[in-house]
This record gives sequence, C-alpha cells and structure tokens, in this order.
Amino acid sequence: MQLTHYTSKFSPHTFPITVICDGITNAPNIGSLFRTADAFGVEKLIFCGKDIEFGRKSAKTSRATEKYVPFEMNTDTLESILRLKSGGYRIVALEITEDSQAINQITFETTEPIALIVGAENFGISEAVLALADSVVHINMFGQNSSMNVVQATSICLYEITKQLKEN
Repeated sequence: MQLTHYTSKFSPHTFPITVICDGITNAPNIGSLFRTADAFGVEKLIFCGKDIEFGRKSAKTSRATEKYVPFEMNTDTLESILRLKSGGYRIVALEITEDSQAINQITFETTEPIALIVGAENFGISEAVLALADSVVHINMFGQNSSMNVVQATSICLYEITKQLKEN
C-alpha cells in the first residue's frame, strides 16, 4: 500500500546546510527549492539577487513548505557568503569548471556546517563567488547536455551531502 504524508515513517531531521541561491528568480524554481530544502532537512535558504519572484506562483509550487523552511532575501550574494564563511561554514559551489570535482568524490563531515551555492541556469555562478568557495563540485553527466534544471541539480547534491552526513 502506498504511504501518504501522514503515514510515512520518515524521521524529521535538520542538517547543518544552508543553500544560497545566487540569482535564481524564476517563481516555479523558487517554490521547488523550498520543497527540496524541506525534503532534505536544510536549515535555511538564502535567495540572493534582484527581482526575486516570491509570491503566489512560488507559493503554489512550494506546497506550503515556505512556511516551514527558514529563508532570507539578500541582494548581495558575496555578503551572504562572507557572513557564513566567517561563521565557520564550508562553502561549496555547484558549477562545472576546469577544477571542479564530482560531488560523490568530496567528503562531507558533520563537524562543519555547509553552505551550498547554486546559480541561475542562464548564468551559473560568477567568478567572484567561485573565488570564495572552499570546494567547487559538479554532477557527472553522460548525455549531450552539460547542465540541468537548478532544482534537479540541487536535489542531487543535497542527496549526496545528507547521505554522507547521516552515515557519519
């Protein structure tokens, strides 16, 4: 028998992970990022940039998870990163670069909180933001395309990170 939200046996857990959304303005993506953050027990979402579309469309996609997942808005991505970095967070950027490593090749420890930076699909993460990262990771892909939807990519990364944190 298929379980429902009320009969599933998942145990609530919050991980020391903050997701920094750099320049993500698409309302359905914002709503889906709330759902993903809730599903993976993320402690906080930070939406950075201008013209962030947070309203009816994102709320519809989020399915009310914006009421449970702490979040903040900040026009300055670098300020958000520097604040977390000074607070002892390991800064991890999700981007394909010449030096990026596959997400499953990185080790995540429970001893340090993590800030995962994800960027807008059209522009990715800026060089200035990448320069602040302690690690730059990518998802190995095997098709013709070199990118995927930001929510899908974030979900894959959060799965790998929380899997490792749960094992430790």
